[in-house]
Amino acid sequence: MISDCSSYARNAKATGQLAKTDTLDAQVLARFAEVIQPTLRALPDAQTQELAALLARRRQILAMQGAEHNRLDRAPDRVRKRIEVHLRWLRAELARLDEDLDDRIQQSPVWREREDLLQSVPGIGPVMSRTMLAELPELGLLNRKQIAALVGVAPFNRDSGRLRGHRAIWGGRAPVRRALYMAALVATRWNPVIHRFYQRLRAAGKAPKVALVAAMRKLLTILNAMVHAGTPWQPVVAQKA
Repeated sequence: MISDCSSYARNAKATGQLAKTDTLDAQVLARFAEVIQPTLRALPDAQTQELAALLARRRQILAMQGAEHNRLDRAPDRVRKRIEVHLRWLRAELARLDEDLDDRIQQSPVWREREDLLQSVPGIGPVMSRTMLAELPELGLLNRKQIAALVGVAPFNRDSGRLRGHRAIWGGRAPVRRALYMAALVATRWNPVIHRFYQRLRAAGKAPKVALVAAMRKLLTILNAMVHAGTPWQPVVAQKA
């Protein structure tokens, strides 16, 4: 459906609807859904939502750590001591969150099996696998183009008339894309399939960023196929993905 207020406002104005009431809002949304017919997706269950909330909190703690570290160099001694106390608390809180995440995964046989499957891929660690579990339940249920578009690593045309703009990625699920970026960065060094794929693109003249995004898409395609088939990492099969 419409993702934010600005999108809603544009959609309403496009139909000539300038007034705004609850009844009019419902009519505009119903008309939008009738025309666009967005794909229906099941809401995540309570356990998955809780896992996603824990991962979101983990990202917040890491961001706070980074901010406090940046303040240390410029802080006077009295303030520095308080920052260091806060940093110690943040480190302890991060450890508690990781333990909580471990417990949640261990309590679910399905999650344990899928995490083991995902982490069988060189370059995939706990952060990436758990982000997939919580933020991308569609993994293994969609085809390669659909999953790439959902995550936001599918390139889209930017053409108009005779102008042929650079194809670019946008949209999608930012937490998944950030985790995938880091995983692909590691995989370009330590995963033999992704390493060869990345080096082949660089040798063909592709810019590092373009080659890395392609590696992200390749890695996501491999993970999607593995989850769909329920089989762990197999380099020969992954090479064909």
